[in-house]
Amino acid sequence: MCKIQINIYLCKKKLVMKYIYLTLFLFISQAIGFIKIILPATAQETNQPTAYVVSEKRVQELKDLRWGMFICWSFSTFSGREWTGDVAKRTDYDKLFPAKSVDTDQWAKTAKEARMGYILFLTKHHDGFCLWDTKTTGRKVTNAPLGKDVLAELRKSCDKYGIKLALYFSEGDWTWEGAIDGQALEGGDNPETKKAQLEELLTNYGAIEYIWFDHAAGTGGLNHEATTAWCKKFQPDCFIGYNHGDQSTADIRLGEMGKPGPIEDVAAAGPHLNMKDGKHNWRLAEFTYPILPPHEGGAMWFYSLPKHDRLVHPASRLFDDYLGAVKYGNVFSINIGPDYNGKIRNIDVKTLKETGKLIRKQAECK
Repeated sequence: MCKIQINIYLCKKKLVMKYIYLTLFLFISQAIGFIKIILPATAQETNQPTAYVVSEKRVQELKDLRWGMFICWSFSTFSGREWTGDVAKRTDYDKLFPAKSVDTDQWAKTAKEARMGYILFLTKHHDGFCLWDTKTTGRKVTNAPLGKDVLAELRKSCDKYGIKLALYFSEGDWTWEGAIDGQALEGGDNPETKKAQLEELLTNYGAIEYIWFDHAAGTGGLNHEATTAWCKKFQPDCFIGYNHGDQSTADIRLGEMGKPGPIEDVAAAGPHLNMKDGKHNWRLAEFTYPILPPHEGGAMWFYSLPKHDRLVHPASRLFDDYLGAVKYGNVFSINIGPDYNGKIRNIDVKTLKETGKLIRKQAECK
C-alpha cells in the first residue's frame, strides 16, 4: 500500500507541475504576442520605422521650445558671400576666419530675454570649416586666430541661461574627395569622416534637441537612412531633419524660408524641400528665415555687410510667426548672423527683446 500511495502522490505532483509549466507557457506566449501587437501598432501610428519611434512626450518637449535662434557664423561672415567656395585648398585661417573674439553668453542671454527655448548652431558649412575642436581635420576654429572651441563655449552659455541646443551640419563638404568646390550637390564623399564628426558632436556636447542637416552639397557619401541610424545610435531622442532629399527617416520637417503651417502642408516648408518620393515620417515641423530682409550684396544667413546694419524684420512680424508656430505646433528658428567680433548686432538684440516683451504680454493676458 505504501508504494502505491507514493506512486499516486508522484503522479499527482507531475500533473501539478505540468499544469504550472503550461500556465506559465501560455502567460509568456500571450505577453510576447501582446508586445508584438503593440509595438508595430505604435510604429504604424507614427508612420516610422520601429527603431526610430519617439514618444508623444518627446514630441511635446520639442513643441514646447516654440522658437529659437539659428546662429550662422563662419567663413561667409567675412567673405560677404552666402557660400564661400574656391577655398577648399586654403589654410590661411587668419584671413578666412580672422575673428579674435566671440560672446556666446550674449547669444544665450538674448535668447532668454526673447523667451526662446533653444539655439540652433551652425557647426560646419559646405566649406568644411568646423566650429568645434574636431579630431577629424585641421580645418577648424581652434586653428584660427580665435583658438576656441565655439561649440563648447556655447554649450556652457546655454546651460548657464537654461537654453536648449540644436545643431546645423552640412552633409557634404567641398574639401572631400570628388568634390567640385563651390558647386551645389558636389560636396564629395567621405562617409567615415562624416560619421566621425557626427559622433563627436553627439557624444562631447551634451543633449542635442535636433540636427538640421543641409543637403545642398550632397550626402557626403552616407545616405539619409544610414545618417539617421548613425545619429540615433548615440542620441535616440535627438530629432533628425533634412532640408531636402529623402525624408523617410526624418523626425522633423525642416522649412528653409518657410512659414507656420500644419505638418502635412509641404508648401509651408518653403521652396527647397524637394522631397525624393513623397514618403515621410515627420513628427514635428520647423521653419526658419533670416532676420535680415531681402537686400542687395552681402550674405543673408550670415552677417552681411556694415551697410546693412540697420536692416531687420520688425518685431511684429516675428511675433506673428511665433503665434503661428504655437498655433500649428511648429518650432520657429529665426536666423541671426553674429558680426566680425562674434556678437549679435545691436538692432537684432533690440528686435528680439521687443518680441520677447510681446510674447510675455500675450502670456499674461491669457
